[in-house]
Amino acid sequence: MGNIYFVSGIDTDAGKSFATAYLAKLWTENGNKTITQKFIQTGNVGYSEDIELHRKIMGTGLLDVDKLQLTWPEVFSYPASPLLASKIDKRDIDFAKIENAGHKLAAIYDSVIVEGAGGLMVPLTDDLLTIDYIVEKNYPLIFVTSGKLGSVNHTLLSFEAIRNRGIKVHTVVYNLYPEVKDKTIQEDTKQYIKKYIEKYFPQAEFVECPCIEI
Repeated sequence: MGNIYFVSGIDTDAGKSFATAYLAKLWTENGNKTITQKFIQTGNVGYSEDIELHRKIMGTGLLDVDKLQLTWPEVFSYPASPLLASKIDKRDIDFAKIENAGHKLAAIYDSVIVEGAGGLMVPLTDDLLTIDYIVEKNYPLIFVTSGKLGSVNHTLLSFEAIRNRGIKVHTVVYNLYPEVKDKTIQEDTKQYIKKYIEKYFPQAEFVECPCIEI
């Protein structure tokens, strides 16, 4: 499906949920009917806290597709990587269920933005990393970074892996939430990353995600 996009970022606290919801709201306001999905939710039972956050930011409340669990097809109770969470719950990740839910959403909406769990190298199974999954599905990537100290290093390491695997970068989101105290580092990081993107991912859009009140 050509209208499914995958969101990953520099780490667990990159602000993927905020960025995912912000883009969905932005795209919808621009005439592209967009839904979000959390393909694997950990740390919850029977629901997805990330989807709840998405809907708050989008201003929609829970939707029918949420109540059908198409937007959170796999949920594990322990707040850890999908690999560890699935082992603790003694249940394998059902990738067919995830893909089926994604295809149903893609048939209803113009775009589906799928939020991943953690960063690119987070393990899904013993033999499958998140970045491998993105390559396997050939999803355009939405990558989330930020202006906190250390972001340049984490971002460039991720970009190196992305380039080595030939992944198409659709959008780079520069997340301004939570607000950082050092604006000098934040601005310098933004400019450095923008120049890198212009050189290596010229087709990618650069979007700033503002501090969002919820």
